[in-house]
Amino acid sequence: MGALLETIHSPADLKRLNPAQMAELAEEIRAYLIQTLSKTGGHLGPNLGVVELTLALHTVFDTPTDRILFDVSHQAYIHKILTGRLDRFATIRQPGGLNGFMLRTESEHDCYGAGHAGTALSAALGMAVARDLAGGKENVIAVAGDAAFTNGISFEALNNIADQTKKLIVVLNDNEWSIDRNVGAIARYFHRIVTNEHYNRLHDSARRIVEKIGGKTAVEVVRRAEEAAKSMLWPSIMFEEFGLQYYGPIDGHNLPLLIETFKFLKAENRPVLLHVLTQKGRGFQPALDGQKKFHGLGPYDPETGMTKPAGVPTYAEVFANTLVQMANKNDRIVAITAAMPNGTGLDLFRPHHPKRYFDVGIAEEHAVVFAAGMATRGFRPFCAIYSTFLQRAFDPVVHDVALQKLPVVFCMDRAGLSGDDGPTHHGLFDISYLRGIPDMVLMAPKDEDELADMMATSLTIDGPSAIRYPRGAVADVQCKTEPQPIPVGQAEVLSDGSDVAILGLGPMTTYARELGERLEKDGFSAAVINPRFVKPIDREMLATYARRVAAFVTFEDHVKMGGFGSAVIEALQEIGSAVPVVRIGWPDQFIEHGKIESLRAKYGLTVDEAYTQVMPLLHARKRRTLVAS
Repeated sequence: MGALLETIHSPADLKRLNPAQMAELAEEIRAYLIQTLSKTGGHLGPNLGVVELTLALHTVFDTPTDRILFDVSHQAYIHKILTGRLDRFATIRQPGGLNGFMLRTESEHDCYGAGHAGTALSAALGMAVARDLAGGKENVIAVAGDAAFTNGISFEALNNIADQTKKLIVVLNDNEWSIDRNVGAIARYFHRIVTNEHYNRLHDSARRIVEKIGGKTAVEVVRRAEEAAKSMLWPSIMFEEFGLQYYGPIDGHNLPLLIETFKFLKAENRPVLLHVLTQKGRGFQPALDGQKKFHGLGPYDPETGMTKPAGVPTYAEVFANTLVQMANKNDRIVAITAAMPNGTGLDLFRPHHPKRYFDVGIAEEHAVVFAAGMATRGFRPFCAIYSTFLQRAFDPVVHDVALQKLPVVFCMDRAGLSGDDGPTHHGLFDISYLRGIPDMVLMAPKDEDELADMMATSLTIDGPSAIRYPRGAVADVQCKTEPQPIPVGQAEVLSDGSDVAILGLGPMTTYARELGERLEKDGFSAAVINPRFVKPIDREMLATYARRVAAFVTFEDHVKMGGFGSAVIEALQEIGSAVPVVRIGWPDQFIEHGKIESLRAKYGLTVDEAYTQVMPLLHARKRRTLVAS
């Protein structure tokens, strides 16, 4: 750790530093990030890009009185370092350590927690209006990445800012990337601004003026130069049509310029937008060369940037490769992602079928309605969206897809716990929010071979379907050459039994097998079942075992409330069975970040817990049988 960095215990410590020390501190922070995250993993690239920007914000503004919001808040690592958490920063994303996003319960300096894009402007406007109503004087600053402006919520907020408050600062952090390179008209619009030769000359001049004279006068010169440029180039630039005074673009790594600009904007009594240009991964060549890889990653070599070589394929890779195989034979298959081609695996699909690959940006609602439109014309859209992000598109799933019974396939990566990312990214609610939708077919594969089969199955369904599968490595089983459709609603009995029926949803079949083996050693006859379908649930299978067994056990990587176990209880009740059900799943609370196996142990998602709960039911039946005999 650098000598200067060790002296920073709060934002107040920044205000005593001179420009040379600030520049030195920026480099120390970068070096510290590179070394520390090499051990823990995390969002390295985004944070290397906002070092000077964050330093300038905390030099000019005073948190926690002033409110700084980050969108998405994975770019708040420097904010955490500067606000009294340096001594704990090495614990970031580790069990019991700092969260990888802003978290209101973690620090008074974290005014708003966000793990999804597009929230900063709306939340900041809410804070600004609350301040106005209360007669407060604090500043509210929303720092939003350029990718967040492809999100509809950002534009909904822009539509209201000028009408509802007279003082708000929006910082557009423009680095041309979300996780993959940004796409669409908004990205092209920003690019036209920053590459125009007139702007470049004007901003070079403005930078020199600020460096020479500094202060409000210099920033006024910048503003006048920009207004002159805009009058030549765009009579009505987009943000000013929304009522925000636009400044920029300026160099997001020029600390003196940033500080003087923020001092000027702090005194403005109107909504303003500052457009800053930053370089994602700045200061670490491997991160500059591998933008997607270093957006968020596990441990790596701090010298070379090398990570551990890839081992077993991931579910995302199997999904993408299967989709390529299917699309080779069916020219009506299309793939849709919402700014997550790498995370969903669709970057592997894109080279094979570029005209049938669509990245719509961080716009999940649009992705779903877009898919619905394509489905009306006979196409088969596979909409690959993380479970946690599909929550944003719930209304379009209901009204635009299901209500019209359109054959859109929702492929939900990160279903279940998403370990180090924490509660904003855990996919623990998709069964609850999807299984109540009429005509929805909801599947969960036990392994990669079954994932491919379920993708083939979706093509046989005349309506919406969804497949949930976890993050990370597959079960490493041998896959068939050709995926085979599965009869809709039919479970797979892995082993028969008469005392207890154990249902393990998706990869949790491994837990079901372990419990079955343990009970068999104790002298009980255990049926182990791979449900495959949450909806429609296999009622015939349930009715068969309800006539035999003393209890059912369900395992699911999902909340118990409204989950698969609840579906089993409902189905049993409807067929008139009172056989008890032991449900193993997540409790009715948000689960913190941590290692998956440790969290499962903590919250009772274990074979031991299932064994403890089911044994009294099995012994009770045994006693009844002995008494009866």
